[in-house]
Amino acid sequence: MKKSHPIRRVVLATAATVSGVVLLLSLKPASDPNAQAAGAAPQQTAAAQESPQGGSSAAGAANGTVDGAVVQTEYGNVQVRLTVAGGKITKAEAIQAPKGGTSDQKTALSIPKLTQETVTAQSAQIDSVSGATYTSNGYKQSLQSALDKMKASSTPSQSASSGSGGGAAQAKTVTGKVVQTQYGPVQVRITVANGKITKADAVQAPKGGTSDQKTALSVPKLNQEAVAAGSAQIDSVSGATYTSNGYKQSLQSALDQAGG
Repeated sequence: MKKSHPIRRVVLATAATVSGVVLLLSLKPASDPNAQAAGAAPQQTAAAQESPQGGSSAAGAANGTVDGAVVQTEYGNVQVRLTVAGGKITKAEAIQAPKGGTSDQKTALSIPKLTQETVTAQSAQIDSVSGATYTSNGYKQSLQSALDKMKASSTPSQSASSGSGGGAAQAKTVTGKVVQTQYGPVQVRITVANGKITKADAVQAPKGGTSDQKTALSVPKLNQEAVAAGSAQIDSVSGATYTSNGYKQSLQSALDQAGG
């Protein structure tokens, strides 16, 4: 009988081993499903973290100035600018208003009243000034657009601050002393929030005869100046010196009580 050569046996054994290994590898899944699932989880987590970050970047400030839209009226443009602190209007002004001819008189009559009403109402729900209907309507439209911008920019920060219990809880109202003038008593009341005057009004002012006209002319301007200046360092109104001086004295006493 012919005997097998030893080298041939080694070659055959090696070939059989290699074939077995190849067969086992071909039967093993190409990838591990569990490994894929484990790899997907961190990617989903990272993606989930990006969404809230994108949303928070849109948060706006509740402080600064906001300009309303320019409104065309029959007598000229009207545009309102609001100064905002702590989410509240602390000052309102018309950076554009009708000029020339009788418009100068109507603007001088209406704008101080409209700006004061804005700070008092904290909205566009204010009365038109008699004799200046077009200016009043244009003012209110521009004011509303400024309020819309203010609301859109401040809503996220207001929501965040509401949980901290600050802001509105610090507001307080202080009434100054009664100051006697030649034409009658003057007394000022102010609302203070976050160390700033947000509202000022005269709870007493001279009345009767020409005093009614002088009070109507001077008090809205003095109220506006008090909020804008945040102090009693305001100008007297021409033609109403006694009322102005009494107002400033009462305002200072109110500030002293408020600690300002």
